[in-house]
Amino acid sequence: MSMDEGPRGSRSAERAAASAPAIARDGAGGGTSAEHQGLLAEILGTRGLTDENIRDLRALGAAEADRGTSLHVVLADFFACAHRVRAGLAGSGREDDPSGTRDGSAVVLGVLGDAAVALSEGYETAHRAAIRREEAGRREFVDDLLEGRTPLGQLAERAERFGLRLVGPHRVAVARARTAFEAGAASTRYVEDGLTTRFGVEHVLITTKDGLLVCVASGTVAQLPELFAAQAGESVTEPCRVAVSRPRTGPSGIVRSYQEARRALDTAAQLGLGSPVVNASDLLVFQVLGRDRAAISDLVLTVLGGLAQARGGPEALLETLTAYFAAGCGNTTTARRMGVGVRTVGYRIARIRELTGYDPTDPDQRYVLQTAVLGARLLGWPESPLQSAD
Repeated sequence: MSMDEGPRGSRSAERAAASAPAIARDGAGGGTSAEHQGLLAEILGTRGLTDENIRDLRALGAAEADRGTSLHVVLADFFACAHRVRAGLAGSGREDDPSGTRDGSAVVLGVLGDAAVALSEGYETAHRAAIRREEAGRREFVDDLLEGRTPLGQLAERAERFGLRLVGPHRVAVARARTAFEAGAASTRYVEDGLTTRFGVEHVLITTKDGLLVCVASGTVAQLPELFAAQAGESVTEPCRVAVSRPRTGPSGIVRSYQEARRALDTAAQLGLGSPVVNASDLLVFQVLGRDRAAISDLVLTVLGGLAQARGGPEALLETLTAYFAAGCGNTTTARRMGVGVRTVGYRIARIRELTGYDPTDPDQRYVLQTAVLGARLLGWPESPLQSAD
């Protein structure tokens, strides 16, 4: 509340005018300066702060925070007014310390210090409240942007308040670490400060959602998602994986890109991919496989179900198939990657052929086996039992 609007501020100003008329004639400004001088005239005239004075000072500080005035400007004006008030009191012959001593500098400094503290407390309280309101508004905007639950026209208008332009293509990148990313955390601020300083808030939005770190990047800025991935990896001391969507246009495109990036992140985790950065476009085939769970379950059980008869279970043979395909179907490279002998790999390949009826070395049968292996990884088989649709 502004002091010239509140009853306490009016009483302070009236008492100040009555007790120190010289002040009003000596350069008193309007607005905040006048309010400062009115309070200071009363406070320095009595050499003490009342509870009402403290409330008035806090209210004045809060009003300045609401106006957007910097705290250092408020304090500079406050002490400039204090100097004028002191000069006015001296000119009116009212500078004597109430205790009877002429030199009351220590008392005055103490009173001014307490007054400045009260003024700052009011300012900081209002400033923190404004920040909380801004953060709440930004969080609501982010949720609406990523979930698509607001009319597009309104969303574009709200985006402008935060400096973000929703025209043109955008890509969305999401990062996940073992420790959830939180709004305002050091890791989040590190990424946000680094990218917005370099590219500007109109080209990049950094936020958090469900423990993920999210980057909405303008498609006009090349390599921005890749730089986001690098910054996100540097911001934490644990493994961090990033998934990047394909570019799409408009607010509705951002929603779809965000959903695509999240699916790609989940798919990469299911497949156990080692790369810290994955592109959604590279995982489309896996997402297609995962859409028809019944069909892929039948494929896994039909092609790989025989591996369950292996001594010790199917895990070792399934791992061998995964490494075999990743190595380009070479026994030597597979053995090196797995840390086993070449003869062991050869034995396992023969055993797979025997149990499944499919030959990994036959190009015509290899694709069926490889697709079934990918399906098994997507469905978590054999850890998670599967049921045939038949």
